[in-house]
Amino acid sequence: MIRRVEPRDVDAVVGLVHELALYEKAPEQCHLTAEQLRTALFCENPALFGHVAEVDGQVVGIALWFLNFSTWDGVHGIYLEDLYVTPDQRGSGLGKQLLEALAQECIAKGYTRLQWWVLNWNEPSIGFYKSLGAIPMDEWTTMRVADEALVRLGSSL
Repeated sequence: MIRRVEPRDVDAVVGLVHELALYEKAPEQCHLTAEQLRTALFCENPALFGHVAEVDGQVVGIALWFLNFSTWDGVHGIYLEDLYVTPDQRGSGLGKQLLEALAQECIAKGYTRLQWWVLNWNEPSIGFYKSLGAIPMDEWTTMRVADEALVRLGSSL
């Protein structure tokens, strides 16, 4: 079953985010806590949203997302931050169902885009996404300012 994330799911979702970080070969970079996630999802004006896949009362998949905005289209879209399904549930259709839920959210609210990043080495996921009609945005380069560079940039005014 696919449904919106609820407060009772927070610990399970945090666990799956940490599993995803391990899968992506970067567990040392994942510092998410249950308190942080609870605050982000359930504060007065949340900027983070989520869906879970549940099987036999257990959360086995997640889709965490937030709104972006296309200045060219003039409307919001959804940016999928994390999509993860436990290894024992892969191939069961839950990943597709999570993406379908986000696509339905876009359609219902008039959003024009659903987008996300995928690691270049993650061929199984790339093939899965392409099978759903996703197209790589190869002409774009992802840029990031973080850590000391962010502090320097933010202190330069």
